[in-house]
Amino acid sequence: MSHPAGDLQRFALKVFLEPDPDLDVRTFIPIFHQWIRTDAVDGLLIDVADYTHLADGPAVLLAGHEANYAIDRADGRTGLCYHRKQPAGGALADRLAAACRALLKAGVLLESDPPVGARCRFRGDALQFTANDRLLAPPAPDTVDALRPALDTLLRMLFADDARDVHGQADAPRRVTLTLRSNRNVPIGTLGDRLA
Repeated sequence: MSHPAGDLQRFALKVFLEPDPDLDVRTFIPIFHQWIRTDAVDGLLIDVADYTHLADGPAVLLAGHEANYAIDRADGRTGLCYHRKQPAGGALADRLAAACRALLKAGVLLESDPPVGARCRFRGDALQFTANDRLLAPPAPDTVDALRPALDTLLRMLFADDARDVHGQADAPRRVTLTLRSNRNVPIGTLGDRLA
C-alpha cells in the first residue's frame, strides 16, 4: 500500500533572500497590492495582510484562492514562500514543479520591481519544502521516505548536474520540512527556465 503523502496537496515552497539589512519588508506591501490589480501572477488574488510586527513567520502575506504568497521570516531566514492550498492535478512531482514555477516567477517579478529590485536577490542554491497536512504527511521518517522520490525529481529538474541533496528530517512537534540544495548558486530565473 502506498503512503498517503503521495496525495499531498497542501505544501509550501520557499526560496531564500540574500541578506540585506537595508531591505524593509514593508516595501512588499504595495507591490503585492499592485499584483492584485494587474493579475501579475497566476490564480485569484484576494488581499494583502501586514504581519511585519511579528518577528517570526510570514511578514507580508498575499492571500489567494489557490495559493498564498508571503515574505516569510520563519526560523530567522527571510524568503519568498508559496503556500499551495487548493488541489491540483497530476502526480506529486508534477504538483511540486507547477508550484515551484509559480514561486520562481513571483521571485523574478520581485527582483525586477523598481522599489525593491536592487536590494531583492533570491538565492538559487536552495529551496525549502514544507508539508502543510499533518494527516497525509505526519512528521515521521516514513513520510520523508515517501516524499523523497518526488522531491528528488524536483531537485534534478532545478539544479541538474549541480544537485547536491534533499536534506532535513521529520520533526515530531512540527511539520516535515526538507531543503533541496545545490552546489552552485544560480539566478532564480535560470531555475525557472529549467522547469518550463
